[in-house]
Amino acid sequence: MTPSPRTMNHQKSQNSEKMNSLEMRDMGLIERDSSDGLDDNNDQDEHSEGFQSHEAVDESDSSEDEVAPRNTIGDVPLEWYKDEKHIGYDIAGKKITKQERQDKLDSFLASADDSKNWRKIYDEYNDEEVELTKEETKLIRRLLKGKAPHAEFDPYAPYVDWFKWDDAKHPLSNAPEPKRRFIPSKWESKKVVEYVRAIRKGLIKFDKPKEEPRFYLLWGDDSSSADRTKHLAYIPPPKPKFPGHEESYNPSLEYIPTQEEINSYQLMYEEDRPKFIPKRFTSFRSIPAYENAIKDSFERCLDLYLCPRVRKKRINIDPESLKPKLPSRKDLRPYPATCYLEYRGHEGAVLSISVEPSGQWIASGSKDGTVRIWEVETGRCLRVWKVGEAVQHVAWNPLPELPVLAVSAGPDVLILNTGFGNEEEQKKIKELLHIGTPTSSDDSDDISSFLSWLQDEKHDCIRLRHYRTVSSVEWHRKGDYLSTVMLAGESRAILIHQLSKKLTQRLPFKLHGLPVSSVFHPTRSIFFVATKKNIRVYDLLKQKLIKKLETQLREVSSIAVHPAGDHVIVGSKEGKLCWFDMDLSSKPYKTLKCHPKDITNVAFHRSYPLFASCSDDCTAYVFHGMVYADLNQNPLIVPLEILRGHTSSDGRGVMDCKFHPRQPWLFTAGADSSIKLYCH
Repeated sequence: MTPSPRTMNHQKSQNSEKMNSLEMRDMGLIERDSSDGLDDNNDQDEHSEGFQSHEAVDESDSSEDEVAPRNTIGDVPLEWYKDEKHIGYDIAGKKITKQERQDKLDSFLASADDSKNWRKIYDEYNDEEVELTKEETKLIRRLLKGKAPHAEFDPYAPYVDWFKWDDAKHPLSNAPEPKRRFIPSKWESKKVVEYVRAIRKGLIKFDKPKEEPRFYLLWGDDSSSADRTKHLAYIPPPKPKFPGHEESYNPSLEYIPTQEEINSYQLMYEEDRPKFIPKRFTSFRSIPAYENAIKDSFERCLDLYLCPRVRKKRINIDPESLKPKLPSRKDLRPYPATCYLEYRGHEGAVLSISVEPSGQWIASGSKDGTVRIWEVETGRCLRVWKVGEAVQHVAWNPLPELPVLAVSAGPDVLILNTGFGNEEEQKKIKELLHIGTPTSSDDSDDISSFLSWLQDEKHDCIRLRHYRTVSSVEWHRKGDYLSTVMLAGESRAILIHQLSKKLTQRLPFKLHGLPVSSVFHPTRSIFFVATKKNIRVYDLLKQKLIKKLETQLREVSSIAVHPAGDHVIVGSKEGKLCWFDMDLSSKPYKTLKCHPKDITNVAFHRSYPLFASCSDDCTAYVFHGMVYADLNQNPLIVPLEILRGHTSSDGRGVMDCKFHPRQPWLFTAGADSSIKLYCH
């Protein structure tokens, strides 16, 4: 491979720059010869090593000089890229960005710590640092000493006469010197005559020397002068206002104000009041001294002194262009928009609701101590249980063949039989909800001291008695496990119960903070615990902490997991809603400030790309949240509708919201003891 002439010119210029930059650095190499052991006595070793390296070079098919430079700008001076962020372009046409320069202190410390720093040079053409090899340093040492670069070169080799004199009788040339070498050339004289004629005819023109102007514009703009425009941030000083006709000593009558106009000036603001009132004089001698001369001079000095030193570029941007381009709400239908049905019957605030997996029934728990089951389409109440205490949370079992309801009231959690299903299912449910004797879980852990499984004869159900008030209950997707959360900062504040074996176990993790809520992963054995500050994600099989989501909120109030399991939304008591992408980061992907008051609950739809939040401001917000299978595409979040209709009671608004499992409908429970159904 033969390099092109242009490439060879680049390499020669690069090698010359490298030698020039090394001259000052390598002046210390001669002084180090004594310490490095590379003096004149070691020339024999250099000769042997150089000979070996020469042999290695002969064996190689390529050379370092044949490598094309990384920068392909050609013969363009590097000064043109002084103010740019790049130094040139590579062979693919991409910009070669400049490396960050270290300050002198950091470079000095780096050179003091690096023993090979004296062999490093900076290549300006390619903007990279090159480390010289031992062979290259030896070549430089020999050049600085005035020796041949290669040690195998012998400057005192015997002369080899390449001409054969055996049969030669005469020299190669015995001709005398020609006469034309001693007289002026006529061809040169003809060329000079041609140049003279071309100059006289004006075909060849010379650049005239630049003449500096003797005069300058007194009222001209200083920014147009050549010496001023050299500086990028130069700002011309402000010019005073030019005098007009009203400043004349004898202006026209139309410029002179009347006495009424002068009196009206006194009623104006000082900023709007004219600073100069024209007057008329008969001659120059009658003109008095200017009374505001000192004041105007002082203001002029302030203008020059307070002139900004930096030119600020103002960008005129249309505010509408900064808004994100979101799809139309008509294209995102269906979504709940209007109130279709209202369920009334509770006498107190409805604190929690839960929808049956088939979407035919809905359960509600109220502050009046009752649990009701409603038919969704008609709104009639089918069953009522009087628990006796305020119902904090209700949760329907996710299995259609197991229609049981978990209700938390005070320190007790009741597993109620709703009575739905055929005779075989009811027989299995009664066997499942029957306890012969009170049992506890593991014998190793003393769980019986703070939890007990009891048989409730009044409601024919199971009663789980805890040591504190239970705030939330969540079912596992398989329907055999449920978790309970108590407002305590201990590890036993969150318990997981197995319904089939009547066993209870606490989390083998330490809770950092007061737990607020918990939820199971939709498809995997992952458990989410929401404390007041963070969200902790645990793997129940491996029993370890997977991730900690930093909400950056004042206090977390609720949590919901996307049906795919990779996204989480968190509501707070300051009206903010955070969207987390589990695969992206441990910090919120989006933070939405939508409610002016506390967010009480958030919910995802199982099949539609919808999620909602409800608040104490008596509203529920519905959003479009599309999650794409492509990991390179971010989720699309679009606000759709604000649902109103509930009234405030004791400062509380909408207490809970749940989506229908199959339809784009939203159920809301309010503090006004009503439940509303919003349809599309």
